[in-house]
Amino acid sequence: MDALDEMVRKAQQEIASADGTSVLEALRVRILGKKGELTLRLRELGKLSADQRPAVGQQINHAKQLLARAIDERAAELASAAIEQRLIAERIDVTLPGRGQSRGGLHPITQTLTEITALFQSAGFEVCEGPEIENDYNNFEALNIPPHHPARAMHDTFYFDRHTVLRTHTSPVQVRVMKERQPPLRVIAPGRVYRCDSDVTHTPMFHQVEGFMVDEDVSFSELKGLLNSFLNEYFNQELNVRFRPSYFPFTEPSAEVDIGCVICNGDGCRVCGDTGWIEIMGCGMIHPQVLANVDIDSERFTGFAFGLGVERMTMLRHSVNDLRLFFENDMRFLEQFSRQ
Repeated sequence: MDALDEMVRKAQQEIASADGTSVLEALRVRILGKKGELTLRLRELGKLSADQRPAVGQQINHAKQLLARAIDERAAELASAAIEQRLIAERIDVTLPGRGQSRGGLHPITQTLTEITALFQSAGFEVCEGPEIENDYNNFEALNIPPHHPARAMHDTFYFDRHTVLRTHTSPVQVRVMKERQPPLRVIAPGRVYRCDSDVTHTPMFHQVEGFMVDEDVSFSELKGLLNSFLNEYFNQELNVRFRPSYFPFTEPSAEVDIGCVICNGDGCRVCGDTGWIEIMGCGMIHPQVLANVDIDSERFTGFAFGLGVERMTMLRHSVNDLRLFFENDMRFLEQFSRQ
């Protein structure tokens, strides 16, 4: 019994001086564990006489309860001290001056989309949107691109099934609007489009702005005047603009629009291939078959359409040479376009 009292006294001192939960846990295992000192003493009760066992067993259980309570109390003290230390370490002095917060900004593609939309709205165009998951008819056939048409090879299309695609251009919005409404129409359709292509000048997802106008006596001259004004406003300078004959299945006649290189001012550089010209968009008069597909009388109404790539416009505006920079989310790059 004297040895038990001495063991309890020493254990109480060790528990009181334990300076961490790991030390305290080690003490608990040593004293109260399955192979602990008190457990071993309980197992030795069989060596005592029958009249000694009750008294000794009672003393060992009392010691066990006493030390378990001491361990719990010390654990609570250590937890409280840890919380106190954490509160001190994480204390916030509310009297200190606040830290400056940098303001976010719009992505350069979003800035360009907003600016292009505003310029066409100022010219009387309405903004319309359509679904990015489109049916094959609106994306191709209604635009005079039937299944056998060679122009399908121009579009590396993401197909869901034979009749459903991720739209390859925003021109299906033109089809949807003309199906629902009769002229006069003056609409732009900004949005995301998708093609299976990826390199320094192409990404699988990019942005386009489609625009069209349908009314009586709409002419190619109006189209040229509109696009001349838009390009001069967007680049904030008087540009040399030329229209080259081209081919698109949904317009006739069709043209590619070139501008004098904004990088070298037409002198010739790597960006323009030393030609002094940069292709900027496609356009043309809406094909009579497209008007027929949406039940608009092509004898009475004519119209023009145009389409431009937003990323290309942004690259030229800011002299960016790799399209992928816009989608890598490198803050060092994006912060250069933040507008305060």
